[in-house]
Amino acid sequence: MRLFNVVVLGAGGVGKSALTVRFVRDVFVENYDPTIEEEYRRTITVDGQLDSLEVLDTAGAEQFTSLNEVYIKSGRGFVLVFSLTQEATLQEVDNLRKQILRIKGGDTTAPIVVVGTKLDLVNEREVQRSTIESLSSRWEIPFYETSAKRNWHVTEVFEDLLRQMRVKFPADRSLKPKKRHGGCIAM
Repeated sequence: MRLFNVVVLGAGGVGKSALTVRFVRDVFVENYDPTIEEEYRRTITVDGQLDSLEVLDTAGAEQFTSLNEVYIKSGRGFVLVFSLTQEATLQEVDNLRKQILRIKGGDTTAPIVVVGTKLDLVNEREVQRSTIESLSSRWEIPFYETSAKRNWHVTEVFEDLLRQMRVKFPADRSLKPKKRHGGCIAM
């Protein structure tokens, strides 16, 4: 079993914690409580293979965005979250995507999934599906529309990201400990 660290980023109030907690604990957090930083772990089987995800739920509040660079440097996979009910939050996702590419050295294969939350709030929707499809095509990044409240498409987000991380960071068989042969080395 391998461990992959995932960083969840996005503007404040878009549903990062609700998405993360729904995935890790399978509960919906009704109350909005601004996060500074929370770390979760879940073991998951995808395509018959067992792996562990360490999910870092980050602050969206502007006073903490300077920490994003630290999170991005240490992250292997990224869930970029915006609210389908707030079109302005999609701009923050683009800023984060560009920041990841810059920090990761222009690596356009960084494992990223973009997530629109609050799919259940149909009457409040501001971001059109055509906008998302256009960006997905241009950025070459998978997009998901989710509802943590209704548990719609939440698991698929993390499964897709795990598959991307497995491709990007294959298990390196050469790192296995080498067998030692008895003997003495004199210096």
